[in-house]
Parts: sequence; structure tokens; C-alpha cells
Amino acid sequence: GGEGSAAAAGRRQRRSSAPSASRSPRPGRTLSPGDRDAAASLPCPPPRVPRAAGAPRVLRCFCFDVRRCKERGQGLKEIVFVIQSQSYSFHAKKAEQLKKIILKEAANLTQELPTVLLLHELAKQEGAWTILPLLPHFSGTYSRNSSWIFFCEEETRIEIPKLLETLRRYDPSKEWFLGKALHDEESSVIHHYAFSENPTVFKYPDFAAGWALSIPLVNKLNKRLKSEPLKSDFTIDLQHEIALYIWDKGGGPPLTPVPEFCTDRVDSHCATQFRSFLPLCGQPVKKEDIFVAVKTCKQFHGERIPIIKLTWEGQASLIEYYSDYAESSIPTVDLGIPNTERGHCGKTFAILERFLNHNRNKIPWLLIVDDDTLISISRLRHLLSCYDSSKPIVLGERYGYGLGTDGYSYVTGGGGMVFSREAVRRLLASKCRCHSIDSPDDMVLGMCFSGLGIPMIHSPLFHQVRPWVLFLPQGEGGISLPFKG
Repeated sequence: GGEGSAAAAGRRQRRSSAPSASRSPRPGRTLSPGDRDAAASLPCPPPRVPRAAGAPRVLRCFCFDVRRCKERGQGLKEIVFVIQSQSYSFHAKKAEQLKKIILKEAANLTQELPTVLLLHELAKQEGAWTILPLLPHFSGTYSRNSSWIFFCEEETRIEIPKLLETLRRYDPSKEWFLGKALHDEESSVIHHYAFSENPTVFKYPDFAAGWALSIPLVNKLNKRLKSEPLKSDFTIDLQHEIALYIWDKGGGPPLTPVPEFCTDRVDSHCATQFRSFLPLCGQPVKKEDIFVAVKTCKQFHGERIPIIKLTWEGQASLIEYYSDYAESSIPTVDLGIPNTERGHCGKTFAILERFLNHNRNKIPWLLIVDDDTLISISRLRHLLSCYDSSKPIVLGERYGYGLGTDGYSYVTGGGGMVFSREAVRRLLASKCRCHSIDSPDDMVLGMCFSGLGIPMIHSPLFHQVRPWVLFLPQGEGGISLPFKG
């Protein structure tokens, strides 16, 4: 496979680079230039540990060019790694594991270890995950002794020597915005139809591959934030929105594509890769433990409901269709809430009340979806094995509103919203309710949960609109996506 080939290539390279045992340095022998060059290319080892009696001898590498090794160490210390982590224990543990991997690999290169930060630990403010509110912290804390802020996700894997080699190509005294470049093939509603005449011209980073900002650019953005505070606006696709903010209508640098920042497959040149798979933390949740609520209306009974019945309804053990009209052939449940053209807050809160008070089996999970959403219940069961239903869990595709000021995060309803029973219980025990029955339900829920101190948990497996890639590597798909438009 690709990993095996890359690993084999790495072993071949190490074998060809290292001095052979027959030519290993010993007293009284003068090193040839070739030996010195090969030895200097090896990382500095950690301090020697005395060998115990009877222990096998281990071939070690030595650093003969101290100046060169110090240069490698200095380059690493000048990178601040920021893992875009989340506070829930499952995600925090994965981020901690990645932090340990980075520091362990760094220790093989230098004794001066880099700074590795977990995003969720940097600030308690609601909008920390949107990055921009943290730029003043990065500028004030790291601008003197660092050259780069390198961001990555909890599943990103980094080859530190190759990352160092890659970043050395760029002058750290200049403004750089580096990443794996994505672009829209056609104008997109989630990007507000930006660059509609030619969407391919604007590049934005794939966060999964890692992305980097030079310190001069961080400092410039910090000055801009001081003079122009962030506006109260929506955060929908953070990758695109950060690229737009940095570009600043031509006043800032565009994204510079870096081919060494990789995701979908591993090549020998890659400095990063992304482990994309469906998580499983034990046995999948039983399908009887997920109650599925489909929001619909009389207008779409004949158009959309048949598609659900032909595709994913059979995967669900417990499912009800909630409408403004009772139709026995489906069947649908009339909640007594009239259909609205815009938001569906009244209907959603009625569903929450029914789930909490009218299900005698105390089902631990609730999934609310629109009638134009495709869902993989089997994949959802795998994913939910990583979450504790006794905790207040709200899971889906995370958006935000007004996070640059005093806003809140929310799970967008179009991609499906997952709630633990405990989250529903706490919500309904509070006094937070809809302003009107046509308020946007997902945003009202986000505001309510924010007030209760319950964070939204983001999963890239949920999609309100069709993603730019429908299927993940190794045959793993997402959990939800729309089937219309």
C-alpha cells in the first residue's frame, strides 16, 4: 500500500544516507568528506544512556556537524504548532495523542522542543475555534521568538523533518499564507456565491492537510483586528472565510499552494497526511438506541418521503415523520404546528418535547433531519460509540453566528442534528424557547445551549450542502448530505 511504499522508501533512503558499519568512525581514522556529509545529515540523538550489562549493542547515529544540528533545532523551535482541537474528551484525547507524537519526533531532532498548543485550551471564549479571535494572542506571545504558526487537525499526521525542509523554502521575514489549495468548481451558497464568474480563481486551504501563517502576517492581521474589529457575521465554511479575510480584497497575500501538504494519499514528498476514517470506540450503538425524527410538510409528502423510504429508512429502527398534516399511508404525525416558510423552531421544540416525555423506553439518542437529507444510520451508530449519551451532547456540522463579538456556535439543521437525552433534558428544563414558531430552529438551539454552557461538537461527516468530495479515502463516506439541488 501507499504507507508501506513510503515507509520502505524512507528505510532505503536512511540506509543509503548513513555511513556503513565498515566505514564507521573510530579512533585514528580520518573521516572522508562523504562520511562527514552523511553523518551531518543525521539528527542529533538524545543524551547517551549507559548500556546495561548483557544488553545488545545498538547501532547509534552521531552528529559530527554541531553547527548543522543546531540549525535544525532552531528551525523546529521557531514553529508553533496549533492543533485545532475540541473540548469533548474523545476529541481532546486525540489531540493530546498528536501533541505527544509531535514532541516525540521533535526530541529525535533537537533538545529544544517546539511549542504545541491545543486550540480548546487557549481560550474559553465561544469563537476560539474560528482562529481569528486568537491572532492577538499568537502575535503578542510568539512574535519575538517564532517564525511560523502551523495549524493542523487532530487527525493530521506530520513528518517533522519534511515540514522543516518545506518551510525553509519560504522567507519567514515575509508575509506567507501556506496550505493545500482548494477551489470551488462552481459558485456555492455556503461561500455566498463569491467569485461567481470564475470560482476557480480563489484558493483556500484544506485544514486537514495543515496550514501555516508566517509571523509577519500574523502581526499584520493583529494590527488590522485592532483597527477593524471583527463583524457580527456568520461562520459557515471557516477555511474559505479565513482565506477571504487574509486576502482582504487584494490587500493581503493569497494562499500559496504547498504540494507537500497532503491529505488523500501518502507520497514520498508529503510533509503531512490526513488519517480519514470512521471512528469506532467499541461496539456500534444499537439502532434501537437512536430515535429518528424527520421534519416534513404536506407539500413534500409525495416528492421527498418516497426517496427516504427507498434509501435509508430501513436502517432506522425507530423513525417518525412530523408534518402539518396527518397522512396514514406514510404515516406522518401532526404536531399541531402550522408549516412555516422560513424557520421551523416551533416544530423542532415540539419534537424535543415528544422525545423526552412520550418515549417510554428512554431512548438515549435523538436524530432530527430534514426531509431532503440522506443519512447513513450504520455510520452514525459507529460514530456515536465515541460519545457518552449520559452527557449533554449536541453533534453535527458546526456553524457560528457573531463569534467575532459575543455570538454563539450552532449545529446546522440541514446536515442533521444529534442530541443525547441529557442535552434535551437540560434544554427543556431551562426557560430558553423560540421567539416565534418560524425562528431558525438550529440557531435558537445554538443560542440556548451556549447559555447553558454546552458546546457544539463538530463532525466533518455531516454536510448541509454537498461537499466538494462526496467520499472519503478507503471507501469511507460521510454520514449525511442533501439529495436536492
